Amino acid sequence: MKHFGQFIVKYRKIILIIGLLLLIPAVIGYIKTKVNYDILVYLPDDIETIQGENILQDDFGMGSYSVVVLENMKSKEILDLENKIKQIDQVSMCMSTADVLGTKVPIDFLPDEIKNKAYKDGTTLMVITFKEGISDDDTLLAIKQLREIAGDKAKYSGMSAIVIDTKELSDSEMVIYVVISVILCIIILQISLDSYFAPFLLILNIGIAIIYNMGSNIFLGEISYITKAISAVLQLGVTTDFAIFLYHSFIEEKENGLSKEDAMASAINKTLVSVLGSSLTTIAGFLALCSMRFSLGKDIGIVMAKGVLMGVICVVTILPALILECDKLIGKTKHKIIFPKFIKLKKFIINHYWLFIALFIIVLPIAFHGYRNTDIYYNLDRSLPRYLPSIEANTELKEKYNMVSTELLLVNKDLPDETINKMIKEIENVDGIEWVVGVSKLKDLGIPKEMLPKDVLEKLETDKYQLVLINSLYEMATDELNNQVNVINELIDKYDKTAILVGEGPLMKDLVEISNHDFNSVNTFSIGVIFVIMIFVLKSASLPFILITVIEFAIFINMGIPYYSGTVLPFIASIVIGTIQLGATIDYAILITTKYIGNRKDGKSKHDAIDNALETSISSIFISGLCFFGATIGVGIYSKIEMIGSLCVLMGRGAIISMFTVVCLLPAFLMVFDKLICKTTSGMKMIFKKEE
Repeated sequence: MKHFGQFIVKYRKIILIIGLLLLIPAVIGYIKTKVNYDILVYLPDDIETIQGENILQDDFGMGSYSVVVLENMKSKEILDLENKIKQIDQVSMCMSTADVLGTKVPIDFLPDEIKNKAYKDGTTLMVITFKEGISDDDTLLAIKQLREIAGDKAKYSGMSAIVIDTKELSDSEMVIYVVISVILCIIILQISLDSYFAPFLLILNIGIAIIYNMGSNIFLGEISYITKAISAVLQLGVTTDFAIFLYHSFIEEKENGLSKEDAMASAINKTLVSVLGSSLTTIAGFLALCSMRFSLGKDIGIVMAKGVLMGVICVVTILPALILECDKLIGKTKHKIIFPKFIKLKKFIINHYWLFIALFIIVLPIAFHGYRNTDIYYNLDRSLPRYLPSIEANTELKEKYNMVSTELLLVNKDLPDETINKMIKEIENVDGIEWVVGVSKLKDLGIPKEMLPKDVLEKLETDKYQLVLINSLYEMATDELNNQVNVINELIDKYDKTAILVGEGPLMKDLVEISNHDFNSVNTFSIGVIFVIMIFVLKSASLPFILITVIEFAIFINMGIPYYSGTVLPFIASIVIGTIQLGATIDYAILITTKYIGNRKDGKSKHDAIDNALETSISSIFISGLCFFGATIGVGIYSKIEMIGSLCVLMGRGAIISMFTVVCLLPAFLMVFDKLICKTTSGMKMIFKKEE
């Protein structure tokens, strides 16, 4: 290990040149990495609803669809618009009432049941289906072309429209996320370091690591927009303390009289040993997200674990080269460290440790109750601003046409029309169903199949299936809609064992069920993995329990606050925040604990050992926690996408809560359980015997 530091110092110029050259393929990889904006694509392939979506795309040429609200358009205008829409390659079908009426039949000739549902306040509806999936590039391009063709006279609803609006909003905010995070981190580093220039070197180094990480995502094929949005700021927040540790070690070695080259070689070796251990738990925490069935967790987990690893590599290779090459400039911009030492706080914590034990006992059940009962929403519309065109279209469909959620039923083509109509009648009687329409029912409404254009009829029937459209009054991802889907599935099973209910409602129901399972499994898995790692790192049977208890207590508080403040969280934030907070902040606890163990082994009493461990750790923990807070909280406040904003607020707040919990509660636990720790920790049993 000693030779590694000397190697980096000796070849620092070459390392710096190579590091800068590697930015070229990294930037190219970053630009070429596909970003996915459709959350539902991360559902498992083996569930029935996804298989049904595949049938829609393969057999009906319906990878996705949009219900369009047309304003103040006559039948002739609608038909002209349809002809233009059909020229778009990705459009597989375009249908409206004008296809049945033509330009000569008055609207009043329609049956009231259809007229009242198809025309409202000068508006009417059109259905457009697309050949490819919801978030396919060609589908999104088609939506853009549609908006250009119809202008303000048409509003496009559906997941594809939501995806393109999400993409445009997310892309417009991305640069702002990074700028806010960098500014806040530089402010914190200016206060905590002894040079005005050094913080810029540290941030530059982390920026290089972030670009490497984002560029290497090209090997994953694609990443989620949520991963793209949070990975840079999260990597900045998590790995900043690695860079700070190297810089502090370098300054200390120089103050001990070593040349800058020898000081850096020694600092690299110390940093590598220290950072490898602490980064292991962080990486393990992120990789625990890969255990989720909802594979967005795997997407975030792999990217962030990779980011931490690249952060470590850059800290012990590129950062030393940057610091050595800019050593004179660092020296010229020296200033007094403004960041306090927290001596009075340390004394208060040590002298009043029972107070913090009492607070733990009182707050724990309150925090846990909030943690278990925080409200969560799954409706993707809710996480986006109301002014987006797709959200406005969805709102108008709800308010004017009672089209809150629409399902598609795939039934056997060979079922007699009488049987299908009987099934439709039963579905119509289910609570919350507004209307049900199928080809078999149109005849009863006075519209025989022969009146439908051939290309339209082909999209409603294949040689295996026919489509039945179901409109529900219930909001997606609610208990009411999920129960309704269960009732409909039981009902259709009586008529057709092969029938499949698909659409956004059933997909969201699967999302709810899978996410609820993931919430428990991923937290359990992350705790288990980090617990095992800490057994080997700390060589103790009791300390892993204590450290995880402290961080989990902080997580309970963080996740309990929304319950008591009446805040409803997006589902993905509730699933991943516990694992992220545990993996990213357990290092705070490990830092104090390892120093406490070393002090006890050196013969210090438990009081002196804990006092010294806290005194030498508190500033580092506060700086690390504040950098994590600074990197995430600004994004949380600024972002208009609640899925991203809520997650960043939780991460930023969680860093502060973990920081104070570790500093205040962990020393109290070490004081109370010192005897147990000595008995169950390797190399400490003799301490306990001597003191007896």
